[in-house]
Amino acid sequence: MTDNQRYLRAKEAARYLGVSNSVLAKMRMRGDGPPYRKFGSRVVLYVRSELDDWLENDCKAPTENA
Repeated sequence: MTDNQRYLRAKEAARYLGVSNSVLAKMRMRGDGPPYRKFGSRVVLYVRSELDDWLENDCKAPTENA
């Protein structure tokens, strides 16, 4: 990934976020993941700056089982 790459496909976005592609897909289905754009029925793209914003502001911290 280059610094000037603006859009990431789902697989690249998952790698960027440190999650599996299936986890990112589940987040999309639940509506609690980062914002994305869908083109046609198969192409899902993420904007890298929006992924960074989501990580900074919206990402939920895991809870501990007590």
